[in-house]
Amino acid sequence: MTVETTIDAALPAVPRGATVSFYDLLPEDLGAWLTAQGQPAFRAAQLFSGIYSHFASRATAIPGVPKALGAAIDAAFPLDILAEVTRVTSSDGRTTKLLFRTPDGCLIEGVLMHYRERTTACISSQAGCGYGCTFCATGKMGLSRNLSAGEIVAQVVALARLSHTQGEPLTNIVYMGMGEPLANYDQVMRSIALLNEPQCLKFGARRITVSTVGLAPRIRRLAEEPWQINLAVSLHQTTDEARSALMPVNMHYPIAELLDAVRFYVTKTHRRVSFEYALIAGVNDTGTVANELSALLKGILCHVNLIPLNPVAEAVGLDGTILTRPTRERAEAFAAMLVARGLPASVRFSRGTDIAAGCGQLRAEVATSSSATEAA
Repeated sequence: MTVETTIDAALPAVPRGATVSFYDLLPEDLGAWLTAQGQPAFRAAQLFSGIYSHFASRATAIPGVPKALGAAIDAAFPLDILAEVTRVTSSDGRTTKLLFRTPDGCLIEGVLMHYRERTTACISSQAGCGYGCTFCATGKMGLSRNLSAGEIVAQVVALARLSHTQGEPLTNIVYMGMGEPLANYDQVMRSIALLNEPQCLKFGARRITVSTVGLAPRIRRLAEEPWQINLAVSLHQTTDEARSALMPVNMHYPIAELLDAVRFYVTKTHRRVSFEYALIAGVNDTGTVANELSALLKGILCHVNLIPLNPVAEAVGLDGTILTRPTRERAEAFAAMLVARGLPASVRFSRGTDIAAGCGQLRAEVATSSSATEAA
């Protein structure tokens, strides 16, 4: 278990190993700190504008902020909590993966993806992951620690800054990078509050998606939150035996319990849930499985995202099955079977698979390909 600590009772708690940064602060936090320093209230808005609207990398660089105050802010709440290690871009130029290092040495990845009608930031919520899904590179790393809300927001700011320089403003955020967001519940919820805050990035909750491997109690808890965010649930199989062979978490929260939690979520929020379904050749893409999946999800307000399995080294089920992706034709045929049975579904091929930036590929390794650039 990750222990939450704080350096000051008046400041936000962060996971052990993390540093309280400016990106952890809500307006009331900064306002209280400024008041204690004898500073006028308007300084808070000035600082938030400089950092979130103009992407200032330090408080001393914000016009109008007294140098002494800027230096005090930079010392108390540093902005440089994520150092960019490498940056690598896909062959089509539409996906960029950034590798970051935290002050305590953890490596995490964030991905920027440009689509025709949107630009999406895929961000990490943990350094590594403790759930060990057999087809996921991150799961093979194990868990180092939870990320702080500030470290999550810092990824978004870095990707938003990059997107801005590329002339395509950020429109969507997905918590689908490294880690299980609902296992780092409090920090993830605080990061959403920070992203949604008008003085921060003013990011609409409906443009934010949180993914989970299926932590049923946390899904129920999420249903009670005020945020109108989107929920994506990794399903990938239709029986407990088959799902447990891919996702050990199923041994703790079997399919029936998971779907009960999803139904509760839909009833409370009236929001459609996305089921993420990694298509694995000969394993979960057959006509029999299509029948089972359609029956399993009948009556749930949902959409099934079929994602042909991305290349991952040593992708082997717990039963020893070698896991590979089906052909495009087979994937589209499976989608057609679901739609014919009344289940909304579509095939989604991941962006950036050639740079290991697709779903399940993030592993926080220093890139060595010729398309990678070492950050200064």
